Amino acid sequence: MTMHPAIWWIRKDLRLADNRALTKSLASGSPVVPLFILDPALLSSSYVGDKRVAFLYDGLRTLDTDLRHRGSYLLIRRGDPLEVLTALTREINADAIYAEADVSPYAQRRDASVKRELPLHLVEGLTVHPPDAVNKDDGGPYIVYTYYSQTWKSLPLPQAGELTDAPEAVKSPKDLQGIALPKSPALPDSVPFVAGEQEGNRRLQAFVNEPIYDYAEERNRLDHDATSHLSPYLHLGMVSARRAAVAALEAKEAATSDDARSGAQTWLDELIWREFYISILYNFPEVRAHSFREEYQAIPWANDQETFAAWQAGRTGYPVVDAGMRQLRDIGWMHNRARMIVASFLTKDLLIDWRWGERHFMQHLIDGDPAANNGGWQWSAGTGTDAAPYFRIFNPVLQGQKHDPEGTYIRRWVPELGDVAEDHIHKPWTMPTAEQQRCGCHIGTDYPAPIVDHAEARERTLVAYKRARKSA
Repeated sequence: MTMHPAIWWIRKDLRLADNRALTKSLASGSPVVPLFILDPALLSSSYVGDKRVAFLYDGLRTLDTDLRHRGSYLLIRRGDPLEVLTALTREINADAIYAEADVSPYAQRRDASVKRELPLHLVEGLTVHPPDAVNKDDGGPYIVYTYYSQTWKSLPLPQAGELTDAPEAVKSPKDLQGIALPKSPALPDSVPFVAGEQEGNRRLQAFVNEPIYDYAEERNRLDHDATSHLSPYLHLGMVSARRAAVAALEAKEAATSDDARSGAQTWLDELIWREFYISILYNFPEVRAHSFREEYQAIPWANDQETFAAWQAGRTGYPVVDAGMRQLRDIGWMHNRARMIVASFLTKDLLIDWRWGERHFMQHLIDGDPAANNGGWQWSAGTGTDAAPYFRIFNPVLQGQKHDPEGTYIRRWVPELGDVAEDHIHKPWTMPTAEQQRCGCHIGTDYPAPIVDHAEARERTLVAYKRARKSA
């Protein structure tokens, strides 16, 4: 009896362990074709960034190496997914295509199109709990994180025994013709992330061995290396959501103090935030283009191109904002506290549309994820799922003083402020001329004066938001 091959269509699940789509593909014992499609619609999007694409390519190369160690290989083809899959299905007489379900509006349209024509089976794995499984009693989706989180935690939690190991062998048809991955873009040396499942799991294990226990206390410190740095690996599925959750739960169980347990729980809560925003995007796909809260759709944004360019370049005159933006530009990643600070500054101090910032982040973040990025920007802009958001306007000076008290983070990313004294590092424009001369940083020449007065900007923003609420 001839066994028809199956296609494992890889999208955001670049791993062999705990991969349900791969497990389903292998279940019948038939040959499996691991396939990745270079989709022009995604690669040419205005939301694509070179660093993220380069990280993806490196991850695919690593996955290919892992497959070859198991007697298989990664098939790369380019084109419209439906056309590529149709051609390959006919070429090998495949009887099934398995893929991990995705939630972005484009992914759902793409998959529906393929499913109408081909035997596509979508398998859960993007999240611990599928986005349609965490619902209110009436079946509707949650729009408040606290209630979502409570229900999420009440559902069966993953156990270590449920996680599958990488298969020892993957049998694949030989001599299928694919293309080589492009050599460009390449990941710059400045990016401190090595792609691949092995590195992702190494980072996860290193984090839960110790740093997770200080996470609740340390996670907002810009000057401390206290976060997991796992977001790029979770985004592309080099580490599964279930494996991360199991690691957090086991760390919580092994904690030897209340503070340590709080650290593990707080990190688990961050994983739940990720799933909450995936649920929001799944249930409300319109948030990709519109404010979640309809009353803020009519905010009269200033949208000044000159101040936007200064924000992009890290030349606003507010050191903690500029440090965050330069970190993003240089390494394709930014501390989450810094993301909130720079997002608040763009939307609330400069009164620039959050969608401008959302796109800029996606063009630069190595971990740029449509759901998390959109959720974070709408949270900062006050247009998202929060109950009373528009009063929350971060003071960039106070944020810097609280989360980078000695200016260590600022000096790393804004070197022209390297010799500025601690009492002026967060407000360098207040330095006397003699002090500017001493530290070699002349405000307005070596480093810009503030492009906006925060107190005045705050009042302007409150008026704009109140006006939008009245007109809704």
